[in-house]
Amino acid sequence: MRKFLLPICIMHLIIVSAQDSVTLSQIAGAEKMFGLSFTEAKRDSMTGILSDKLKTYNYLHAQDLSNDLPFPLWFDPILPGMIVPRKQMPVQFNIPDQVALPKDISQLAFYSIPQLASLIKYRKISSEKLTRFFLDRLKKYAPVLHCAIEITDDIAIRQAKNADAEIARGIYRGPLHGIPYGIKDLFAVEGTHTTWGTPPYRNQVIHQTSFVAMQLQQAGAVLVAKLSLGELAMDDVWFGGLTRNPWDTARGSGGSSAGSASATAAGLVPFAIGTETYGSIVDPSMRCGVTGLRPTYGSIARTGAMALAWTSDKIGPICRSAEDAAIVFYYIHGADKTDASSIQAAFNYTGSVNMKKLRIAYVGNYIDTLPAGSTEKQTIKVLKEMGAELIPITFPDNLHGDEILSLIIGVESAAAFDPLTRSSRDDEMVQQNKDRWPNTFRTSRFVPAVEYINACRMRYRIMKKMDPVIDGYDIIMAPPETGDQLAITNLTGNPSVTLPNGFLPNGLPAAITFIGKHFGEANLLAFAKAYQERTGFHLKHPHGFAQ
Repeated sequence: MRKFLLPICIMHLIIVSAQDSVTLSQIAGAEKMFGLSFTEAKRDSMTGILSDKLKTYNYLHAQDLSNDLPFPLWFDPILPGMIVPRKQMPVQFNIPDQVALPKDISQLAFYSIPQLASLIKYRKISSEKLTRFFLDRLKKYAPVLHCAIEITDDIAIRQAKNADAEIARGIYRGPLHGIPYGIKDLFAVEGTHTTWGTPPYRNQVIHQTSFVAMQLQQAGAVLVAKLSLGELAMDDVWFGGLTRNPWDTARGSGGSSAGSASATAAGLVPFAIGTETYGSIVDPSMRCGVTGLRPTYGSIARTGAMALAWTSDKIGPICRSAEDAAIVFYYIHGADKTDASSIQAAFNYTGSVNMKKLRIAYVGNYIDTLPAGSTEKQTIKVLKEMGAELIPITFPDNLHGDEILSLIIGVESAAAFDPLTRSSRDDEMVQQNKDRWPNTFRTSRFVPAVEYINACRMRYRIMKKMDPVIDGYDIIMAPPETGDQLAITNLTGNPSVTLPNGFLPNGLPAAITFIGKHFGEANLLAFAKAYQERTGFHLKHPHGFAQ
């Protein structure tokens, strides 16, 4: 969830309580909230039916609707005529064979996945030794950054020893085999707590392993930590405090994949898994100077992940480079039978693109008026030097994307956490400001079902309007959080990658977002890789975590 998302005024037709009937005055009061005006006779004709509805509502309130019970109206980002690539071609990732262990072992903290994979594959370091190295870094620095909720020593050492045993027998699963990683603590993993970052669920144990963690387990990756998230996936504040930005520990890391970005930037894990509903990969990646991939909606099954808003939740990798993100995405993408909104699409990544053959645009109405020395204009200059032709486009900021997405997320999240609101256990949550979840869940109960449905229909209209704008180009460049772009691309389900493109005057990383076509992750990441190889900003790391 986007760190700075504000709830809008959203309402339900009748306040449902333990009362037995609905009165004329209640109906009249509700009319004023919803812009309606009925005669007294019409109100009188409604009272009996609305009173009967209370029985249905009270029946629903008595049910145990746990968070993992799905919402069976599946959102589909695929418009008529849109082609989903289905044929998966072999993908070969380059694992160099001449990587040496550094004299200063602490330098391993910022090695890329291919570099670490080389050390493990050619048995220059064991997975167990590498895992213990990252466990030690987590124990040293996670208390400083408040970025880890649970360090999974036992699981990590067991998985690392298993990886070493397989490799010794000649079984090599690929570039993630034996590589440690962290996962946002809204994913269930057997043998761990899954706290969702908030006191009401602090001791929660879910006897399940999420789809994405299973995919990584099958790839041979090693889980070293459950990482912090802003509670219930909002902001960067959880019951352990404010997750810190390693570039400036006086600042927050951004939300809500706070720990995933912070730990990756500080070299506490080689990569991490995050989620986005409205900016939760983009925002912390931007602030922490890492490379965050928000894939096409549905590209990775969400089974075993906390549901916040069923029609907008997405899973993605947070890494230190686009190449690392491509490796991780290759192993975690896919559908399963449980998450009916998941989509099996091919990811035919080659790692290379022809800049002159790509249709590349930049959002002129966000960038053209910026100073000549801005990192955005410097990025355009670099891309042109690389042979790209950039076409200015106007991104529409008059579609009310923020309002539509906020309404949809508000309603769906209130339903997902109905038992929390009803039990008043939301009082236990750390964040109690008017724009935080407890109050958002309460206000969202007052949204008429008609308005929610019409907001979803408006979403479809926005998708159709934006299809020729976004999917008409291979790449669109935009500042990460300027205008309505972030809301609209979350509504449409398009993929994006956010990565560092320089530094701000205060020394913090600057960032740019590249937006791709639906299921266009292969081109998107190859393009980002080429940019990073040209600029090297992703190779800069926060100084306080070098040792």
